[in-house]
Amino acid sequence: MPAIQDPRVLVGIDTSDDAGVYLLNDETALIQTLDFFTPIVDDPYLFGQIAAANSLSDVYAMGGKPLTAMNIVMFPVGCLEADVLLAILSGGQQKIAEAGAVLVGGHTIDDDEPKYGLSVTGIAHPSKILTNAGAQPGDALVLTKAIGTGVLNTALRANLFAAGVMAAAESMAQLNRYAAEVMEKYAVNACTDITGFGLLGHAFEMSAGSGVEMELYGAAIPLLPEAAEAARMGLVPGGAYSNREYLKHVTLDPSIPVNIQDLCYDPQTSGGLLISLPEGQVLNLLKDLHAAGVLAATCIGRVTGFGTGEIHVK
Repeated sequence: MPAIQDPRVLVGIDTSDDAGVYLLNDETALIQTLDFFTPIVDDPYLFGQIAAANSLSDVYAMGGKPLTAMNIVMFPVGCLEADVLLAILSGGQQKIAEAGAVLVGGHTIDDDEPKYGLSVTGIAHPSKILTNAGAQPGDALVLTKAIGTGVLNTALRANLFAAGVMAAAESMAQLNRYAAEVMEKYAVNACTDITGFGLLGHAFEMSAGSGVEMELYGAAIPLLPEAAEAARMGLVPGGAYSNREYLKHVTLDPSIPVNIQDLCYDPQTSGGLLISLPEGQVLNLLKDLHAAGVLAATCIGRVTGFGTGEIHVK
């Protein structure tokens, strides 16, 4: 498709960022995003919570505040009871309210398979917009949630690793609001959230968009409970292999176990924020994140210099 140029578009599709940003005036920029997917858990209320948290996350990754949301619903009217749809929408509404946003409508169609998500509109001051393209040499990289949701969702379908599956559900339903509110106090250079392209995929989007290279510490990457064991058993979703095939600029130290390598490529749902900020601020950021209940937050690497997106996992 031809590129669309408009000076009011502050963030478009050029760097594969998390949301679009449109300048309204000198004080306000509009943030817009949309996401939806099929159920990844059996409980419809929990599915609604996770899908809504995932959709809202893109606004937080841009440094914004969600204002309004609209439901996107596909539902098999002839196959499932209306109570199931009510539970999905109620779960979504709970997360919208927790975000301080307002549900203003949406659209529903009859479809063979349930799908749910949100179109979210948020705002931020134009000078405070965060993108995935601002990481600087010398920055530290902080991840706010543990990874492994793709592997553990596969384990759910196999009725294995119940404790890990529960931990994954809790993580996916957790809003990135609290991490974003802490992040506002710091001189953050870049931010993105970790979703379908996995930790390495979204880290690569940041490194390539920023024109830098990164080093990640394999042993420091936080993992959800039982995720390593599930990956060791081979419960790795197909998306992880697609991500690995695509990411040619990533090298992993051969000493890293194969299951940990797989988790680095594991597609995430409603994952955490990846924050790039000056290294001298990282300890205070982690302290404040932990105090705000973002307990998995960890420094997982650093920006080593200018480059073309290369990432080395030690």
